[in-house]
Amino acid sequence: MVYITGDMHGDESRLYDKEWRKLKKDDVLIVCGDFGFVWDDSPRERSTLKYLGSRKFTVCFLDGAHENFELIKKYRQTVWKGGKVHRISGNLFHLMRGEIFEIEGNKIFVFGGGESLDKDIRMEQQHWWRAELPSPAEMAHAASNLDECAGQIDYILSHEPPSLVKSAMLLRTGDADHVNKLNGFLEEIGRFCTYKQWYFGSLHEDRRITPRHTCIFNKILPIDTYIYESNKAEQLSFFDDEPVAETKKNKRKKVKK
Repeated sequence: MVYITGDMHGDESRLYDKEWRKLKKDDVLIVCGDFGFVWDDSPRERSTLKYLGSRKFTVCFLDGAHENFELIKKYRQTVWKGGKVHRISGNLFHLMRGEIFEIEGNKIFVFGGGESLDKDIRMEQQHWWRAELPSPAEMAHAASNLDECAGQIDYILSHEPPSLVKSAMLLRTGDADHVNKLNGFLEEIGRFCTYKQWYFGSLHEDRRITPRHTCIFNKILPIDTYIYESNKAEQLSFFDDEPVAETKKNKRKKVKK
C-alpha cells in the first residue's frame, strides 16, 4: 500500500506516531516535502537516516522549501520504480523533480520545491538555498515526461499547490495571497493532466480542498483515500472544504460523478 503524509521538518516525534507503527513490509510512505532530516549531517541526523532506511517499509520524500539541497545532491543518484531518486539510506529515497514513478500499478508524478517567505532573514547556503525553486531545466524535464504519457497520470504529488488552490486556501484563512512561478507551473500541469487526486503539503493542514486536491500535514492517508472519477472541471471550495481529520479512521471513499 502507498501512503501519503505531509511536512515533517525533521521532527523526530513524528516517527513515533501510532500510524507509523502500522506500516508493514512492502508499504511505501511518501512525504510531500519539507522532510527536514537531511539538514546538517550531524551524527544524530545520520543515525536517524540509518534508522529510517532500515525500516521494513520504504520511506520517500519530495523536497520542499526547507531542505539542505547541497547535501541532498551529494547522495548517490539511481533509478527506483521507473524514476530518478537519491538513495539516502537503504529504503529511504529522495524523489527527484519531474519524475514519474510506477508503484503498485499507479503512475505517480512528483514535483518538489517551494519558496521560503522568510528567506530575507535566513543565511544562504546555511538555512536557505536558491535551489528550493525549480529551474527552467527541471520544469522542461517534467513537461517532457508528462508529454510522453500524454498527461495520463494516476496521482500528482507536490509540496506546493497549484495557484488557484493556493489562492483559495489563503482567502479562506485571511492570509495575504502569494503565488509564484512554481504555483503557476503546477496550475498548467493540472490543466494538462488527467489524474485521480493531487496531494500537497506546504500549507500545513489536513484538509480536502476540492474533489481532486488534498492538503496533507500530520495525517497518514492511503493514496487512494479519495478518487476523483470525472474529467469535468470542479468548483473550488473556498469555505466548505472538508477537514481530513474528520474522516473516521481515514476511511476510503469515492467522489460521485
